[in-house]
Amino acid sequence: MNALLAGQASLPRALRRRHAVVLLGTGMVGGAFLRLLDTPAGAALALVGAANSRHQQTDPAGLAERNLRERLAVAGAARDDAALLAALDADAAVHKVIIDASASAVLAARHPAWLARGYHVVTANKALAGGDLQGWHALQAACAGHARYGDAATVGAGLPVLSTLRRLHACGDALLSLEGVLSGSLSWLFNRYDGTRPFSALLREARARGYTEPDARADLSGEDVARKLLILARSAGFALTRAAVQVENLVPEALRALDTGQFAANLEALDAPLAARHAAATARGAVLRHLARIDRHGHAQVGLVEVAATHPAAHLRGTDNLFALKTTRYRAQPLVIQGPGAGPEITAQALLGDVLALV
Repeated sequence: MNALLAGQASLPRALRRRHAVVLLGTGMVGGAFLRLLDTPAGAALALVGAANSRHQQTDPAGLAERNLRERLAVAGAARDDAALLAALDADAAVHKVIIDASASAVLAARHPAWLARGYHVVTANKALAGGDLQGWHALQAACAGHARYGDAATVGAGLPVLSTLRRLHACGDALLSLEGVLSGSLSWLFNRYDGTRPFSALLREARARGYTEPDARADLSGEDVARKLLILARSAGFALTRAAVQVENLVPEALRALDTGQFAANLEALDAPLAARHAAATARGAVLRHLARIDRHGHAQVGLVEVAATHPAAHLRGTDNLFALKTTRYRAQPLVIQGPGAGPEITAQALLGDVLALV
């Protein structure tokens, strides 16, 4: 990467400041990112390739079309990563960036190889960093090179929790505990769930708003939160495996093996169990919140719990995430980070922010 930068030192300043980007994933987040490219904030970025799981576009005229996302949904060249990388290589930009806005574990597994080749990687994809420990170690080794890894969008939709945690860890401040609401979709659901509407109706609304994963079981199973907790824990110095995290699955057994369409058609099976838990919590003067926790010994849990009306999580609104960090230097009173933690626009903004930070 250094040789590449040195070789382009004689280019005009405007070209040297450009970011050539390939966007992988044109769903809700990817679509929001494409819209950001049409704003002044995206002016420094040159889109040289875009792809979904089946189609791609590398032609400049096609990439400039405002309905690019919709056209890729129905047509385009067959997906070919080699052609996408060739488009990056052919561009004269100083910074060559692969943006992974997908949820594909297959794509996430390629992040270390892309970094090793000198491409910067900016991602909202949690599958590698929040997956098995071997993948995490491969990613850390690849990050030791000159290419940079932007992952602010993987946890908290861009809230400054990962950067804060890493800065504290680098300064020798040890994490004693972390507790919080790590899922914007589950935050929205349980902030709104008061027994007046069936949970299934709220879930359908959250899906329509783009708050949940395409298959909401990724949220309800606790696995999405578990990945985020693993990323946080590992960033704080805990070599935590997925097996070490106790996760409560809110999806009834009968719905777990259904295909996505069948699951969506049977959401009412969620209603009775959650209504019973809500009633029990209300009788005790408590509310239901989906929390993730880890202590200084690496004991980690994810699941639905009753919290008192005085608990900070009881007062969240919308898609708010909450991260309460206790460390050796923030022991008496936790360091709290709170704000919206779901939505295509703020997640896309986190991706853009990581790209712009490469200057």
